[in-house]
Amino acid sequence: MSPEPLSATTAPETIDGFFKRLGGSADRLPKRLKQFADFIAANPDRVAVSTVAELAEGADVQPSAVMRFCQEMGFSGFSQMQKLFRSHYSQKWPDYATRLAKLRDHGTESPSALLAEFVEVGRASLENLLTTVDSAALQQAVDVLSRAETIHMIGFRRAFPVTSYLAYAFEKMDVPAVLHSGIANINMEHLIRPNDAVIAVTFAPYTEMTIDMATSARASGTDIVAITDVVTSPLARLKAIQLLVSELDVGAFRALSASLSLAIALAVSVGAERNRK
Repeated sequence: MSPEPLSATTAPETIDGFFKRLGGSADRLPKRLKQFADFIAANPDRVAVSTVAELAEGADVQPSAVMRFCQEMGFSGFSQMQKLFRSHYSQKWPDYATRLAKLRDHGTESPSALLAEFVEVGRASLENLLTTVDSAALQQAVDVLSRAETIHMIGFRRAFPVTSYLAYAFEKMDVPAVLHSGIANINMEHLIRPNDAVIAVTFAPYTEMTIDMATSARASGTDIVAITDVVTSPLARLKAIQLLVSELDVGAFRALSASLSLAIALAVSVGAERNRK
């Protein structure tokens, strides 16, 4: 499916439609508008409660760039775009940030208080997962992975627990798979063949090695399944099948509750599908 044109004549009517259009067009936006698009993709809730000036400051762009972005997305102006986000915002799950603030009021020095915070954000991340992962994309990912000769898992730094868990699950189900760990700087890219498939996992700030390896694999004709955070992730330009995960954080630390749940659901689905063939 070709990306939607910029300066669309009609505004998207749903948040899903907005991000679908954004994902198809972001790489063709001018630099400052792309910078704002990345900010919106990572902070969608801020659109509903912020002014043009506040969003511009958060994205480090001029207010005029915000207005041009709205027009490129098909809106008459910022007010129309904000109305769409406010409608979506009002239908979301309860505000977990408020609950976390109450926990912080009681102090977080104790391990039990910190555990409570991680449990709370983990639960919120899992609930969000049901809305961020598109069911059609998930089915497409299972179809691609189940017919691949070998599945390659690529993900480093914070994403490595996800890929290593996938490797463990596939090994237990006798699914041919290779974990690219980067240990000892050993590069196994040469093992990736056109009839294989790659699961690339990376979240902002994106790991350059993951992007480079996925780009190389895509150039050779290999299908890519991306587990990432937003539609403007660098993996989007590879025409990857995107499974989006939004992990909330406690301070600067993020757990992997939703990512690991998605990983096991994906692995079990692939194992079951390959068993039926």
